[in-house]
Amino acid sequence: MKKQVLAAGVACAVVAGPAFAQSSVSLYGIIDAGITYVSNTGGAHAWLFDDGVSYGNRLGFMGEEDLGGGNKAVFKLENGFRLGTGKLNQGGALFGRQAYVGLGNEWGTLTFGNQYDFAFDFTEAFNVSAFASGYGVHQGDFDRQSGDRLQNAVKFVSNSYHGLVVGGMYSFSNTAGDFHDGSAWSVGSTYSIGDFSAGGNYTRLNKPQGLAAVDPYAQIGVSTMLGQTVATVDPQTGAVTDLYADKPFQVDSQSIFGIGASYVFGKLTVSGDFTNTTMKGYGQSSTMRVYEAGGIYQLSAPLSFVAGYQYTTFEGHHWHEVALGTHYLLSKRTDIYAAVDWLRASNGVDAVIGYSFEPSSSRTQTAARVGIRHNF
Repeated sequence: MKKQVLAAGVACAVVAGPAFAQSSVSLYGIIDAGITYVSNTGGAHAWLFDDGVSYGNRLGFMGEEDLGGGNKAVFKLENGFRLGTGKLNQGGALFGRQAYVGLGNEWGTLTFGNQYDFAFDFTEAFNVSAFASGYGVHQGDFDRQSGDRLQNAVKFVSNSYHGLVVGGMYSFSNTAGDFHDGSAWSVGSTYSIGDFSAGGNYTRLNKPQGLAAVDPYAQIGVSTMLGQTVATVDPQTGAVTDLYADKPFQVDSQSIFGIGASYVFGKLTVSGDFTNTTMKGYGQSSTMRVYEAGGIYQLSAPLSFVAGYQYTTFEGHHWHEVALGTHYLLSKRTDIYAAVDWLRASNGVDAVIGYSFEPSSSRTQTAARVGIRHNF
């Protein structure tokens, strides 16, 4: 009986809370689906039902509580899923997209959990090619601009001070006796004034593991990396064997520097960005550089056009990629779109767009897509 009375009292206290506390919780999500044609994936063309392309499918809860004195408590729980199968993304994690709790005040917000690093927070907005279909992220996502997270992370993001926002975070390895391997950190800033915006980040991963692990052939279509063979070709059949499809290609470190900027000229927003990603391992070091420029033209309130171009270099190879797209808003929440992405790699590389398909059996790959996205 005493336990029942105590439990009832605790429940009442949680519901009622202090007299000054006010809280809010929101349910939100994005659902994206469509049909994609790929010119060459694994040696043949394909028609695919694909989802979570324009924006990743998600279902989330977020909220905050006023603690008084300008302080607040915040949280977010967000999962990712495949619409076509109903399966969870991010390795099957329930809240693999984001999961954090924290405190905020007049200076900024401190959060703890599974969170985006600043390659996404502060420079992804300038990856204009990705706004066409969603496939046009930088080669292999080596620079993490498609939206990658750091687990077990402590993160601080300042409030805006005359348009300037700064942030820093650290991700713990959580490995007994090994504080370094598997750890990561990220810093960055963004600045906006009028029609001008700019941002940058530096992110460092130490022996990336799990979802951050590298699969060179699947990601960028190369057969060697850091002096190691990562894929072989059968001379009789031409079949390719990805040597790291089922195990990570271990690198000692992955260091990312990225900057970008945009300016609004009436209906036209022009964007550009540059990233420099250095991989170290096996006693060697290699750097991928991505140069990108493009724009979004808002012809009318519902209708916009997107165009982007990327040039990438890595270990003597290079890639040219063009992304074109158009979006039409049926409402504030529902968007239909059509887009084409085209990639051409240098000799000896099997083209693969955005780490989204099986690499082509040639230097080129084209993806055409029509889709619909709904926000709620």
